[in-house]
Amino acid sequence: MRERLRHAYQSVRSRRRSAGLRAGTPATASPASPRPAPAPPPPPAVGTKTSAPLHSSTTSRDDADVPHALRVGAAWSWRLLAIGIVAWALLRVMGQVRIVIIPLAIALLLSALLAPAVGWLLRARFPRSLATAVVLVGGLAAVIGTLTLVVNEFIQGLPVLGEKSSQGVRQIQNWLRSGPLRLEDEQLDRYINDVEGWLNENIDGLTSGALSTAATVAEVLTGTILVLFATFFFLRDGNRIWRFLVRLMPVNARWKVDDAGRASWQTLGAYVRATVLVACIDALGIGIFLVIFEIPFALPLAALVFLASFIPIIGATLSGGVAVLVALVDSGPITALIILGVVIGVQQLEGHVLQPLIMGRAVAIHPLAVIVGIAAGVVLAGVTGALIAVPLIAVLNTAVRRLAARTVPETPSDAVVVASRAP
Repeated sequence: MRERLRHAYQSVRSRRRSAGLRAGTPATASPASPRPAPAPPPPPAVGTKTSAPLHSSTTSRDDADVPHALRVGAAWSWRLLAIGIVAWALLRVMGQVRIVIIPLAIALLLSALLAPAVGWLLRARFPRSLATAVVLVGGLAAVIGTLTLVVNEFIQGLPVLGEKSSQGVRQIQNWLRSGPLRLEDEQLDRYINDVEGWLNENIDGLTSGALSTAATVAEVLTGTILVLFATFFFLRDGNRIWRFLVRLMPVNARWKVDDAGRASWQTLGAYVRATVLVACIDALGIGIFLVIFEIPFALPLAALVFLASFIPIIGATLSGGVAVLVALVDSGPITALIILGVVIGVQQLEGHVLQPLIMGRAVAIHPLAVIVGIAAGVVLAGVTGALIAVPLIAVLNTAVRRLAARTVPETPSDAVVVASRAP
């Protein structure tokens, strides 16, 4: 048996040795013996141009010949160009449906303002629909009541205001004659005639502007109705609407999106409360000086300043201009200049202190971003853009921060974990 095993082993060994010789490998080479180093490539011939080695990001020799910085710049350029085209298309689409987007945005702001009141009524065992209706009707009543007070006060004092207006115009004419300008009657008459001629020449443009204003009034009425309906359903079914939107996301991203959305909603509520605080300070600051100088319609003018202050910078400026005109007509240019100084001071306080500090802290963004956002909103979409710009920046800032965070959101208290078997 031993002889047979030895014979079989030698035959197998001889077969392996013969196979190695046919393959060109020495049969005595050890498996662990190192392989010979490859021969270096021959040097390039004189006069030939060597090409750059291929990079892992390049697919051809032509790409490798382009400088790396130029390739990176070109890659950034076409990607930014694609993003710009998509953003431009989105802006065009939003411009076409702005009559729907703007009321929905305003409804979101109103919902953020009125949501705490709805929460109080729900904790008092009110039905959800009834609580929403009570808060919405109460808010409308407050706004309509304030506007009615302003209009009634102006209507009652309009005859006296008209008489004083004529007196104020005569005082201005006398000041132009005897003041530092030293204008003559002929110059004043020429200026008045120029204004009348301009009005007569541009009567067609004014008429078309009135027609466009009528169309704008129709859009405002339509938008107001949409705002009321959207605000009601946002307040009543806001959580259900948000859960429906979250379910449209991939399963792995739902908790992150839900966490970012709820944090953004808290930021929006903080912005609205800060806006109300700034409006109160503007109204009190201007209203107190109107009462001190015994300017008529002090309370309606303060209410007008409060309502207009919800439009950043522009609203309070226009309402303060109305107060200056009333002071000019009622008490003369000296008092009007004092009220103008008060309005400018309040505006400076709002623009440089209140808006950056109060709103900046509320929405957790830098004060410079608040000011730049308001300016960009005015340039892009006018008054509506100024109203929406800062809350939009705040919401996007919070959402991006939450989505980019690496922490896992906390598990909701009402979450149910389903397992196939007990651990």
